[in-house]
Amino acid sequence: QVQLVESGGGLVQPGGSLRLSCAASGIIFSIYAMGWYRQAPGKQRELVAAITSGGITNYADSVKGRFTISRDNAKNTVYLQMNSLKPEDTAVYYCNAEGSGLRGYWGQGTLVTVSE
Repeated sequence: QVQLVESGGGLVQPGGSLRLSCAASGIIFSIYAMGWYRQAPGKQRELVAAITSGGITNYADSVKGRFTISRDNAKNTVYLQMNSLKPEDTAVYYCNAEGSGLRGYWGQGTLVTVSE
């Protein structure tokens, strides 16, 4: 059974930092591209950051220079380091696994709230 379990969300003040983690099980983690998406109330889910199996990263323009995605294949875990958080970063953050020719998977989401 495949599971993607996110953790690390919470309430943080503007300008603060959080690190999200997504632990994967039931898949050969190293061959999957991993991504972080977010969905704010009333908005569509959007890609925040992604990292390929080879470690190539890409980011949404809105988070470039503030967020960093990384992966630890030995721990089957992908991370999202979020710095200089803004109220508009408030959303449910989802972990995604995509493999070439393989079924994709989603985590259950973790809520990030940026507020005074």
